[in-house]
Amino acid sequence: MTAGMAGQLSGQMSLYDLLGPPEEPAVAASPPLQIARVEPKPQPAQIEPVVPTPPPLQVEVTRSRRRKKTAEAQLLGSTLKIRIPASCNADEERYFVNHFQDKFERSRASAMVDLEQRAKKLAAAYRLPEPASIRWVSNQKSQWGSCTPSDGSIRLSDRMAGFPAWVVDYVVVHELAHLVEGDHSPAFWALVNRYPKTERARGYLMAKDEG
Repeated sequence: MTAGMAGQLSGQMSLYDLLGPPEEPAVAASPPLQIARVEPKPQPAQIEPVVPTPPPLQVEVTRSRRRKKTAEAQLLGSTLKIRIPASCNADEERYFVNHFQDKFERSRASAMVDLEQRAKKLAAAYRLPEPASIRWVSNQKSQWGSCTPSDGSIRLSDRMAGFPAWVVDYVVVHELAHLVEGDHSPAFWALVNRYPKTERARGYLMAKDEG
């Protein structure tokens, strides 16, 4: 018989069924089949993306006869007001505009990222210690991040403020791993490689260094 819908039984039976099944030779019982339990593979931690970089600033340039060699900039809302010497040529004006625009856009983008909360989530996701402090800095030109294990502080270059989220996350994980391993030993890289996009992020940063 076979099982039908809603738990009912249905099927057919003949007179031969009433006689019972023919006898079969006895067969030694087989040991129960042992099935190995397969543990599911751990899934990459889901971390919310870094807040995206805000739209570009609107730039207004004013030439001042009172200025001789220096320039200054002020951010009012989304407008960057730059004052330069009246004597500046086109190349000098472009230099000042690019300098202040890059500086204020990095500062504005970095201010939108809660680094402490992000480091806390990454530390929990990849089984690493939380930092005592983590902040953006503008004085790191030759490295993307740095760590002082003795006081648990981490610093990130604000040049990364507009980078993809997975790149910033890699640098944070890299520095968190330094809280455990101070050098770049195999033990250190074993910690860093818990982050699934390590190789991809390293390639991205290498390209930026070469650019």
